[in-house]
Amino acid sequence: MNYSETSITASTPFLTLENVRKTYPGVVALDGFSMEVRPGEVIGLVGENGAGKSTLMKILGGVTRPDTGTVTVDGIAHDGLSVEASLGSGIAFVHQELNLFDNLDVAANIFFGREPLRAGALKLVDRARLRTMVAPLLKRVGANFSSDTPVAALSLAQQQMVEIAKALSIKARLVILDEPTSSLPLAETDKLLDVIKALKADGISVIFISHRLHEVERVADRVVVLRDGMLAGTLQKSAINHDQMVKLMIGRMLKEREKASEAARAPGAVALAAKAIRTPAYPSRPVDLDVRRGEILGLAGLVGSGRTELARVFFGIDSRLGGTLELGGKPLALGSAADAVAHGIFLVPEDRKLTGILLDLSIAENISLPNLPAHARRSLVSTSAETATAEKQKSNLGIRAPSVQTRTGTLSGGNQQKVVLGKWLAMNPKVMILDEPTRGIDIGAKAEIYGLMRALADAGVAVLMISSDMEEVIGVSDRIAVMHEGQISGILDKDQFSQENVLLLAVGKQPK
Repeated sequence: MNYSETSITASTPFLTLENVRKTYPGVVALDGFSMEVRPGEVIGLVGENGAGKSTLMKILGGVTRPDTGTVTVDGIAHDGLSVEASLGSGIAFVHQELNLFDNLDVAANIFFGREPLRAGALKLVDRARLRTMVAPLLKRVGANFSSDTPVAALSLAQQQMVEIAKALSIKARLVILDEPTSSLPLAETDKLLDVIKALKADGISVIFISHRLHEVERVADRVVVLRDGMLAGTLQKSAINHDQMVKLMIGRMLKEREKASEAARAPGAVALAAKAIRTPAYPSRPVDLDVRRGEILGLAGLVGSGRTELARVFFGIDSRLGGTLELGGKPLALGSAADAVAHGIFLVPEDRKLTGILLDLSIAENISLPNLPAHARRSLVSTSAETATAEKQKSNLGIRAPSVQTRTGTLSGGNQQKVVLGKWLAMNPKVMILDEPTRGIDIGAKAEIYGLMRALADAGVAVLMISSDMEEVIGVSDRIAVMHEGQISGILDKDQFSQENVLLLAVGKQPK
C-alpha cells in the first residue's frame, strides 16, 4: 500500500499528543507540545540537543509520564503510557546505541525472551520454528543475511535491520528511529532509507530523528521541529528543505558550511606527508597522502575503506608496516600515540565517549590529562593551573557548562566534542585529525565545530577531517581525498567537488 501526501494528511491519527508538559528540577523539557501520528507516514523529528526530543521519546515509550497533557491511542485518551501499554500499542524503538547481543545469532536477538519452545519438560528452544518466524521479517527489511548469522559478523546497517525486524516481530505500528544513520557511510545509509520507505509502504508509521537534515528531506512526509521544549513548527512535504528546518530549529538561517568554504585560503607547505604507508588493515595497499598547513583535507570513502585505520597510523596507535612519514619535511618515527602528541599530531577519535574523553572526570581534568606535567607543581597536579587552562578553553570554544568542574558525561554531544578539541588546542597542534567530528551533534553545534576547524586552518594547522557525511565533506573541505580498499583512489580540488565524483572514487572508479 502506497501513501501519497494527500492520503496521509486525510487519514485519521492513531496516536495523538495534546498539550504535553514535562518538567525536571529547574528545567522545562516539554511545554505544551502537541503532535499527531497517522498510519503509514514518515515524520522527521528534528531539533537541537536539549530541545526535548529525548523526553518526548521517553513519554511515547512509557519510560516517563507527562506532568500534564494527554496521549491518545486509537481514540482512547491516557494521562501517560506504561512501557507495557506502549509496546501493546505497537510503538517500537530503534535506539542510537543498538540493543543487540553480539554473541547470539540474528534469530535469537529478534525473539529474545519470546522464543518458541518445544514440548516437553526441558522447554528447549524450537530452532526450526524460530527460523521460520524470522525469515519473513528479514525479507520485509531487505536483509541480505540469514537468521543464523552471528550479530557480531554484521555491519552497523545490518544490525539496524535486525533491530527493525525485532520491532516488526511485535507487530509495530510505529517505529521510532533515533539517529539511525549517525554511524553509517553513504551506501549503507541509502539501504536504511529504503527500509524506511518499505515500512511506509506497509502502512507502518516512522518517526525519524536525525541531525542529518538532507536525509530527513529525502524520506519525511512531514517534519516536526522542537525548540526549547516547544513545537517550533511543522513542515508539510512540499515545504521541507534544509534552510526552513534550520530556521525553525534555531530561529535563524545558517550558512556556516558555505562560510567555512568561502573563508578558505590557499594552503601552505606540506605539514604531514605519507609515502607508501601500509597499514595493518591493508598491508599490500600503499597510501600516499599530503596534508598541507592551512587546509582542511576531507577524507571520504565507504565503510571499511581504511580511513580510520590510516588515522590510527598517523597518530601512532598502530604501527605502519611500510613506507615513511614526514612532518614539516623531516622524517617522523612514531612508536606510540605519545610520540605523535609530542610532535603536535593530535586525533579527535570517531567514538568520543569511548576513546576521546573520560565521562566521569570533570572538564578541567579531561583538558589537562594529555599534558599533566605542564600542570604539575613538584610532581603534583596543580588544581589552579588545571582550572586556568580549562577556563581558557571553555571561553575560547564556547563550552556550555556551569563550570569547568562539571562532569563531562553530563554535557551534550557538541560540548563533549569541544572538550576533546580543547585538550589538544591547549597544546598547540601542528596536525589535527578529526574522525567523524560532528557525529550525533545538532545543527547549531555542527556550525560551531566547522568554525573551529576553519579557525585552526587559518592559524596554519593542517586539518584532516574523516567524514561519512557527504554534505559535510563537500561543504567544509578545501580538497577531498577518497579511499577505496585501503588506497587513495583520487584527490578532488574544489572545482571538482560533487557527490557523483566522490562516490565514483569511493567505488574505485575515476570521475567522468
